[in-house]
Amino acid sequence: MTLANAKVVGINGNMVTIEFDGNVSMNEVGYVNVDGKKLKGEVIRIRGNKAQMQIYEMTQGIKTGDVVELSGELLCAELGPGLLGQIFDGLQNPLPLVAEKAGFFLEKGVYIESLPRKVKWEFTPIVKPGTKVMRGDAIGTVLEGPFTHKILVPFDMYGIYTVKEITKKGKYTIDETMAVLSDEKGKNHKVTMTFKWPVKRAVDCYAERLAPSEPMVTQVRLIDTFYPVSKGGTYCIPGPFGAGKTVLQHTTSRNADVDIVIIAACGERAGEVVETIKEFPELKDPRTGESLMKRTIIICNTSSMPVASREASVYTSVTLAEYYRQMGLHVLLLADSTSRWAQALREMSGRLEEIPGEEAFPAYLESYIAAFYERAGFVKLRDGSSGSVTIGGTVSPAGGNFEEPVTQATLKVVGAFHGLSRERSDARKYPAIDPIISWSKYNSVIKQNLVNYARKVYLSGVEVNQMMKVIGEEGTTTSDYIEYLKSEFLDAVYMQQNSFDEVDAAVSVERQKYTFAKVVSILGSDFELKEKDEARNFFNQMRQKFIDWNYSPWKSDKFKNAEKDIDAHYKSADGKLRDDVKKLLKDGE
Repeated sequence: MTLANAKVVGINGNMVTIEFDGNVSMNEVGYVNVDGKKLKGEVIRIRGNKAQMQIYEMTQGIKTGDVVELSGELLCAELGPGLLGQIFDGLQNPLPLVAEKAGFFLEKGVYIESLPRKVKWEFTPIVKPGTKVMRGDAIGTVLEGPFTHKILVPFDMYGIYTVKEITKKGKYTIDETMAVLSDEKGKNHKVTMTFKWPVKRAVDCYAERLAPSEPMVTQVRLIDTFYPVSKGGTYCIPGPFGAGKTVLQHTTSRNADVDIVIIAACGERAGEVVETIKEFPELKDPRTGESLMKRTIIICNTSSMPVASREASVYTSVTLAEYYRQMGLHVLLLADSTSRWAQALREMSGRLEEIPGEEAFPAYLESYIAAFYERAGFVKLRDGSSGSVTIGGTVSPAGGNFEEPVTQATLKVVGAFHGLSRERSDARKYPAIDPIISWSKYNSVIKQNLVNYARKVYLSGVEVNQMMKVIGEEGTTTSDYIEYLKSEFLDAVYMQQNSFDEVDAAVSVERQKYTFAKVVSILGSDFELKEKDEARNFFNQMRQKFIDWNYSPWKSDKFKNAEKDIDAHYKSADGKLRDDVKKLLKDGE
């Protein structure tokens, strides 16, 4: 293939216009030669013999006439063993190695291979000569951390291949030939442990795509019970600055029922990213007892890094997630924050002089966001196993305004909406997910009729609270006031958690079901409480007893004693469970 010759004829911020002769493709990668350094960029528009490239580096020093080398390749991620535990930038450069080479202040034009070349992996073949294979099929395995990493036939090898040679069991580097595959025309192809795949093209090497139905347990009660997420599903966490989006993501990444967590810090403040990088190696993985970093990949692109590379970080992270999904693993991708990716799109759209949409975002914003979230999914692979990519994206709307374009475009495509509110955050309620505006299309870990009843009680209590703000407590009937107290009780003992408490920070599904049944039995009971003061005292004490119960280790003596204390307090007010709620609880068992 003959590569085109090109030179710079215009510069506008991080976008350069090039003039070329020959063939140039959309999304082709090119390098601008500046003072002996090559700055990486991507073709984003072609008009005649001119094209616009977005540069993934700072563009100071570029001038008209500079030579541009076009690679003939699309922007790709390198896939293979050695990805887990790594910290990459948006272009998949390992940042610790970049820091070793360039120092604390990253230099432009520094590119390092993504995967370690000298490490030897213990390869075990799982196919024999004569076996028929297709792209995405496994030919062998290596052990990577706590997982069996499958060595796959490269995703770009379309058609049916016959295994001609397969390497015997032993230790090899990723660039050594593991197999020789023969295509239908008899041509031989060498396969190593690593290959590349364009990041903007979804991986589709599976037998069937299934509807997400299996819950992804986060061990956050409010999410698992009221606003659940399914494996292979999508959800978003919009909220104002400082409402706890990052904290909630950290808790989820630690306790979620998934194999691998990928964090895409897309345009976040450097302080937050540094906190993530420092905390994760120290966090203890509850599944293995080792460092959480061993099953985590961080794609780090701070707000001080070049704007265009935010887009690369989003697509690189989802490509890595799809790669591990092809091994039959369940992957959680946390993108923080998609608002800053959208801002990068807006900036590039302005430089391309495209007709702006709402709030100057490009008119194609919705389709870009939809295409990203559509790469989530629960799939059945050809070997009979299943894997999933679950995508959770945070949105940072200015001033907490959920009517802005990025939030609205995201809401149209996700399956669950966890809206954080400033009011709940300021009240020190964790998680600050607002039960009034949040929703989910997925199945809860608890029977839906019980969840619906509890939500009905909560909303009824909120209405009474709104009414009391107008007419005061004195103008409210005792029965209405008790309804308000029940709503506050549900909020305090179940919807909130103490992320600093060793027991209450993460709650198993078994415990959630048991606790929720007890909470519903209190919500659905009539009490002999004649005065508002008496009702207030009763529910305040009940709330504290429940919180103490939540802090007690599951099924311990402390847990059992706290439950007896709750039952005794319930009887002290002559509590009687209503027949309709009794039936609900029986059906929910």
